[in-house]
Amino acid sequence: MPGDHRRIRGPEESQPPQLYAAGEDETPAARDPTRLRPVYARAGLLSQAKGSAYLEAGGTKVLCAVALAAALTAAALALADAGVEMYDLVVGCGLSLAPGPSPTWLLDPTRLEEEHSAAGLTVALMPVLNQVAGLLGSGEGGQTESWTDAVRLGLEGCQRLYPVLQQCLVRAARQRGAAAPS
Repeated sequence: MPGDHRRIRGPEESQPPQLYAAGEDETPAARDPTRLRPVYARAGLLSQAKGSAYLEAGGTKVLCAVALAAALTAAALALADAGVEMYDLVVGCGLSLAPGPSPTWLLDPTRLEEEHSAAGLTVALMPVLNQVAGLLGSGEGGQTESWTDAVRLGLEGCQRLYPVLQQCLVRAARQRGAAAPS
């Protein structure tokens, strides 16, 4: 399964990290060590995501969107890219049960397919360990065998997605190595 290399890789404009580095004359302000920084939080900010939140804590600003399976995979990829040691990379796959007289489980459904589904399932797998890290189902999916088939399909999808993520991490490591000063 090839990755999509045509995607925009980030913001159109960026600033070098030196711009945000503290100057020599800057020192942290004295404050009460038990006091929290001012916090602003808002949930449900993005309508396209299953869940979203915006948080400001002092000068730190974070926007987070959750699309379940995609969020699991992206978070694991970001942790691995940051060098955080993990037992394995978690890969997530979403499924939805198409309504109708002969319902079928769809792997990696679109937003529209999810909205019109009778049931949904998110499978998270650690492929090297062959261990299920998470399983979340909702809706009415009929027979038990139907859910068993859905889990099996989700696990197969995770296994097929894993090599793409490995290639992504290898490519990022090579770029980081090539950019490192000698």
